[in-house]
Amino acid sequence: MIDALRNAMKLPDLRRRLLYTLWLLVIFRMASNIPVPGVDRDQLANFLTQGGAASQLLGLIDLLSGGAVANFSVLAAGVYPYVTASIVLQLLIPIFPKLENMLKEEGEEGQRKLNQWTFYLTVPLAALQAFGQIRLVMASVPGVIAGFGFGAGQWLSTVTILVTMTAGTMFAVWLGELITEQGIGNGLSLIILGGIVARIPRNVFSIWTSDHVTGLIVFTIITVLTMFVIVYVQEGERRLKVQYGKRVRGTKIYGGGSTYIPLKVNTAGMIPLIFAQSILTFPAVVAQFFVNSSNPTVRSLAQSTIDFFSGSSLGYAPLYFLAVVGFTYFYTDIMVQQQNLAETLQRQGGFIPGVRPGKRTEAHINNIYRRITLVGALFLGAVAVLPFIVGAFMNTRVMLITSAGLLIVVGVVVDTMRQLEAQLLMRHYEGFLR
Repeated sequence: MIDALRNAMKLPDLRRRLLYTLWLLVIFRMASNIPVPGVDRDQLANFLTQGGAASQLLGLIDLLSGGAVANFSVLAAGVYPYVTASIVLQLLIPIFPKLENMLKEEGEEGQRKLNQWTFYLTVPLAALQAFGQIRLVMASVPGVIAGFGFGAGQWLSTVTILVTMTAGTMFAVWLGELITEQGIGNGLSLIILGGIVARIPRNVFSIWTSDHVTGLIVFTIITVLTMFVIVYVQEGERRLKVQYGKRVRGTKIYGGGSTYIPLKVNTAGMIPLIFAQSILTFPAVVAQFFVNSSNPTVRSLAQSTIDFFSGSSLGYAPLYFLAVVGFTYFYTDIMVQQQNLAETLQRQGGFIPGVRPGKRTEAHINNIYRRITLVGALFLGAVAVLPFIVGAFMNTRVMLITSAGLLIVVGVVVDTMRQLEAQLLMRHYEGFLR
């Protein structure tokens, strides 16, 4: 592995990509410490450490913001609005056949249009997210952001803060796109990873002060075992045998032989966890608009929504588990449809032994995917609710890295290594994975 990394640094193009990715991540972490105009960071720090439904909800959003919520920086909304916009458009694809046909018929051009619509939708969602976060904090800590409101003389300050946070979200998305295009790995995933890793020292200190050495050892063991299981399941696959027919051209015979298609147990990766967290935090963010309503019923309903979807209630863990399982099947189906394996096999002269080409092959592959996805879905669901299980036995939910964060870290690192591996193999160097 060290030799492969040394080889990568020797190659000018790969070295430039690696340093470019690292430099953009440094820029993102620096921007994550630029506070929103008028925020009292001391009051905010006290609010986040005292617990409660509101602070736990901000902790969930902090995962997708790359750790910027804790500082309430200009990037506090993070890439969460972009993730939400992507989810909305992905949900609309099966509903509107025109969108599905556009992706199939126009190919890269159709995908480019979909990405453009995602950016357009991100802007209003980022403004909504910023307003909801500010209302969430100000409902618990009045005056934490000076000048925010809709009273006389406050409009300019309010608009300035909202525009700044919306611009911060688009800046984070832009950095992610730059990493994807000119660096190594998926940019948005690497930005989220950077925020997760940056919180490890703070989590170590929190565990050390509350549980001392014993707690730190226990959580280290849990983290290592969880990481081992994640890697084991992530690399699991079902090998589907494929036979290729022989073709005669003149006096020569081409093709023939057999190979296999690796069907991943967890095709969706860590995306269902991000989707589930984005969807489950959205009702609580919307409820912030009604938490100070003059109507007691509306105010009580809004507070109950915040308490439930902040992760502090008993019913949140089962709902989170079911949401992750459901999104795993949903996203896997989307990916399988986009791959269109049955048509590709038929076009290349391949077939699955004992199965007719065409619709029969498509149904056969879908049935196999649905069976093996059950294992991947239950695994992701168990990983998602692991902090709740640990908290039931140890009266704390503070871990070195949350199970969802650990899955994201492992998935992003493995994906980045695979991309670097492909670059090295193209240049006839040995890679990382053997």
